[in-house]
Amino acid sequence: MTGFSGYLPYAFALIIAIPFLVLLRQFVFTYIRLKEQELKMLSVKSNSGNKTQSYERMTLFLDRIKPSHLIQKFDKGLAVHEFIFLTEKSVNEEFDYNSSQQLYLTANSWKNIVDSKNAVISLLHQTYEAMGANSDLEEFKTVFLMTYMEGEDYISATIQDLRKEIIILA
Repeated sequence: MTGFSGYLPYAFALIIAIPFLVLLRQFVFTYIRLKEQELKMLSVKSNSGNKTQSYERMTLFLDRIKPSHLIQKFDKGLAVHEFIFLTEKSVNEEFDYNSSQQLYLTANSWKNIVDSKNAVISLLHQTYEAMGANSDLEEFKTVFLMTYMEGEDYISATIQDLRKEIIILA
């Protein structure tokens, strides 16, 4: 018995320490699990914010390529072909700048945005071909705008589709 009594203080310390170690282990694992959940929630929130921002940026892009806004750009002293070149360059540069937003948009929305951009550029060239090279810039802008207004308003339709999608995502 005397051999066992030497171990009694260690056994007593072990009996007292085991519940504390179990509680400490449980606390640490609970803390880690909660932190993982917090990170997941922040990731989801961040992703949702990216989607919202993408829809906002692409709506702004579409608004900027409306013919009513495009005709206000650049100096009035330009030749028609210079206006077309600068306008097309501006539209393409802004599109390229925003092209990463396709990661957060549906494939259908992205297709509609690309189609809208291409339709505006095509309308610029069709108007130029119809009017000829000797037309006045103000006359060209008027015909360009009127031709767009007489046709389908594909830009507004695309913006409306983006609004519907963002409401669904919210």
